[in-house]
Amino acid sequence: MLAGALAAPVAGAQTIRAKSVGTMPPSPDPRIGLKPGRWDAGEAIWNLNLISATRPSEKFTDGINSDIAFSGTRVIQGSFNGWQIWDIANPAKPVLAESWYCPGSQSDVSTYKNLLFVSGEGSEGRLDCAGGGVKETVSKERLKGLRIFDITDIKNPKPITAVQTCRGSHTHSVLVDPKDPENVYVYISGSAPVRPEGELPGCVKDTPDKNPNSALFRIEVIKVPLAHPEQAAIVSSPRIFNDLVAPPTHGLAEEDKIQSAKVAAEAKAKGRFTVEIQGATQVLPDQFAMHMLDSLVKLRNGTGAPTAADSAKLREDLPGFVKKLFGEDGPNRGPKPGPTQCHDITLYPGIGYAGGACEGYGLLLDIRNPAAPVRIGAVSDSNFSYWHSATFNNDGTKVLFSDEWGGGMGPKCRASDPKEWGADAIFTLKDGKMEFQSYYKLPAAQTSVENCVAHNGSMIPIPGRDVMVQAWYQGGISVFEFTDPKHPTEIAFFDRGPQDPNQLQLSGSWSVYWYNGLIVSSEIGRGLDILELTPSAFITQNAIDAAQTVKYDYLNAQGQPKMTWAPSFPLVKAYADQVERANGLPTARLTAVRAAIASAEKLSGAARSKALHTLGGQLDKDATTATDAARVKTLAGAVHALASAQ
Repeated sequence: MLAGALAAPVAGAQTIRAKSVGTMPPSPDPRIGLKPGRWDAGEAIWNLNLISATRPSEKFTDGINSDIAFSGTRVIQGSFNGWQIWDIANPAKPVLAESWYCPGSQSDVSTYKNLLFVSGEGSEGRLDCAGGGVKETVSKERLKGLRIFDITDIKNPKPITAVQTCRGSHTHSVLVDPKDPENVYVYISGSAPVRPEGELPGCVKDTPDKNPNSALFRIEVIKVPLAHPEQAAIVSSPRIFNDLVAPPTHGLAEEDKIQSAKVAAEAKAKGRFTVEIQGATQVLPDQFAMHMLDSLVKLRNGTGAPTAADSAKLREDLPGFVKKLFGEDGPNRGPKPGPTQCHDITLYPGIGYAGGACEGYGLLLDIRNPAAPVRIGAVSDSNFSYWHSATFNNDGTKVLFSDEWGGGMGPKCRASDPKEWGADAIFTLKDGKMEFQSYYKLPAAQTSVENCVAHNGSMIPIPGRDVMVQAWYQGGISVFEFTDPKHPTEIAFFDRGPQDPNQLQLSGSWSVYWYNGLIVSSEIGRGLDILELTPSAFITQNAIDAAQTVKYDYLNAQGQPKMTWAPSFPLVKAYADQVERANGLPTARLTAVRAAIASAEKLSGAARSKALHTLGGQLDKDATTATDAARVKTLAGAVHALASAQ
């Protein structure tokens, strides 16, 4: 099962390393007009360093990479073809530890200790992970739910069990409850049509008003006993969507209305397949079309290449398929008045909350009782089309929701697209109430052949600031700060040109996360990218050094850890930099403070502790007259903590 890794960086790409003047971003933006290509596309990078770009392993070269999780020095990368496990102990040369071929949709992954969790939602997924799909409409061979593996031996994962659910698992979230060390809980977000009861007893597709046992309008909570994970089972199905009214919506952008007819005519003339989603014509990616055609061949027990009759059948079936997923009566849009499921649920046990991005709503959930999450807040926005994911800032005073307008397959970052559409919405959070502050959208316009919309990312542990790295599909990677929630600002980026110069293909960064000093991105068509922050006018080297003191044993896409900084000189220096940035102390005084820090760093033991306590006391006094007393107090506290740690 182990395939050979192509761990060489992407060759042939022309990289534009952008420079800024002071605190201003580069102008003109080098992301505009980048050369297209799969392996040799032009690149633009600003305030980041690309450490490595690793191509997919053999069985995944033509697949679709999805989300990633981390365990130790390993990156587990999901794919519609299964998953790959990379060892990034040397981030310049990732090594493939294992690849598990297991076709399905979409194989989002999470990990905890020796356990690996993998989502499955597509009707073609098999319990035995074999290729070929499942031909029968009702089959005990089909997997729709959560796979659980033992990865004690990372090169020999062992299947433990599979927990079947009525709507499969599009994504999932692993909750490690600090009050319950014997179990973990997995929240399942399923968006597939409800399975027949003949395939999985208890699956009811009627709405709750017709049948109280409906599989709609709920999530599933799976309890996994750590001592006996083979006993994992659904323990509750909370109906967190009850009583929600229909959310406001927006129509198409003007350019979409104009392009829709052109796209349909041109694609059909070339024999390609198109679908209508929420009023817009989208071209079905070739890999999806071939997969569906192959399924039709197998359903009629045929062999060889798809025939003209298969193509005609697919064109006939596509409108019904789309209606099931996106139509007003379909399970993915839900019967009125509100949505029937969440897309992502980000769990933050450190503050007792979860953020649910649930189609037409952003939900705030109380998760202090892991098996019984309770909705305590809900927000909607007519500028949002599809609430996709949520991210909290570290102290839980803000929550950011992303809008995956167009489902991730559309070019929604064109110059003509509204800046409020396909963006992030930033809310402040107080006493369980969410209050809107602003939007953040990738500031560089992308072309009509680049799928681009807000997608998955994470917080970067820059102390005292809210800094996030986020994926934008073919819009690349954007690092931005929202410490001031009304004025989010981009501070770094990495982007490539379109994968195809003539037609839109699903590609780009599916997700990107900060992990132990690295920024790791799952590139849908090109593999795995690893980057790092570089010092700039926005983030100093001291801040980067302080961030690197934060270490995780593991990290999951939808499980947000509390970031803590141990006392250190990089942390003290980073807070001093923030005082300077805010003009919190006179220049001469701050110079003296930095000199005292440098002097203390050269000492050791009791002498160092005494020097730091003396400086901390001085800073306590400075805070009483400082123009930014809060930052000076934070600096003083970090100095005292470092003194006590000696």
